[in-house]
Amino acid sequence: MTLTAAIKSRTAEATAWSQPSRIAFVDIFDNLGQAEAIWRTLEDRQHFSTPFQRFDFLAAWQRQVGERENLVPAIIVARDAEQRPLLLLPLAQKHEHGVRTASFMGGKHTTFNMALWDREFARAATAPDLDALISGVRTRSELDVLALHQQPLHWHDLPNPMSMLPHQASVNDCPLLTMEPGAAPATRISNSFRRRLNGKERKLQALPGYRYYAATADSDIERLLDWFMRVKPLRMAEQKLPNVFAEPGVEDFIRSACMAPVAGGGHAIDIHALECDEEIIAIFAGASSGYRFSMMFNTYTMSEHARHSPGMVLLRHIVDRYAELGYRAFDLGIGSDDYKRQFCKSDEPIFDCFIPLSLRGTVATAAMSRINRAKHMVKHNPALLHMAQRLRGAFS
Repeated sequence: MTLTAAIKSRTAEATAWSQPSRIAFVDIFDNLGQAEAIWRTLEDRQHFSTPFQRFDFLAAWQRQVGERENLVPAIIVARDAEQRPLLLLPLAQKHEHGVRTASFMGGKHTTFNMALWDREFARAATAPDLDALISGVRTRSELDVLALHQQPLHWHDLPNPMSMLPHQASVNDCPLLTMEPGAAPATRISNSFRRRLNGKERKLQALPGYRYYAATADSDIERLLDWFMRVKPLRMAEQKLPNVFAEPGVEDFIRSACMAPVAGGGHAIDIHALECDEEIIAIFAGASSGYRFSMMFNTYTMSEHARHSPGMVLLRHIVDRYAELGYRAFDLGIGSDDYKRQFCKSDEPIFDCFIPLSLRGTVATAAMSRINRAKHMVKHNPALLHMAQRLRGAFS
């Protein structure tokens, strides 16, 4: 039976599991519309998820990118005996080399991946609950593997229940800045670093019309994105990096998410900018949860104004803005670039799960796990990392 055919009978034929678990039923949907009402219920602030799993964010990605990559939604919903939704896993499946693999929607455009959880259930979830979830997926689908990348060990004030599954460290951690509401500015950005940035900004403040702002009007968002899509490829070419924004559907996805309003204000992706009357100087864009802001993409001017470190100046404004709003955490995305360490002094541990659902999947997950561990070893061994970078440079 195909995944689509199986889905049609799941709700009517759902069977309670025998494990000592609150999870009594598991449904799998291959259509975003079928899951939208449950999804939106589970993404409000009384629940437990990251802003990268919002419906508007991932629906835009699936329409513009996932469909072009022939990825099919595999949206897993677990319910209790009264049919109340306990969690939703927003996955997409691909069939490659004879193996059906489901991974989080969003691909490389999400910084963090999580299920959307009922908060009470997440707080009390047990290993039998996770066993019941995996058993339900195994029974209800034709999937071979769950490959669940880039999951935070903790989010906000709770541990991630998925860490009870077999897991391993992701290739990279995420540099993190924690912020205490009401704390002195020097606790998030040192006085000496702040003075250096203030000195750089004074040069920019001499420009007519110089300003920092978070874009709210559609016209500003569109104008900033037009500029970004022109300038970012030039910056990436300087670094001999491929232009990921030129991949099919990516620009359309970014534009859709930046325009999508979310409950409580802001957009699925928020844009912050420095500009003057003459030009846009720098932008940073990311996703906000009301508790934490996570950067996604950025670039800065190609003009002489770049010598005043406008990206770093902009980051100081953004950190201070969210601290004043009572946010507790700020990150610049996964990876250990030097500029990130100027702001983010600690690390957020990130993990991956490779869960076999069939005999074929057992072989595939073993290979995935080995590859992942090898990448982690290279990233965390300076000599191996230097060798890998030299090899990449030689073939670029």
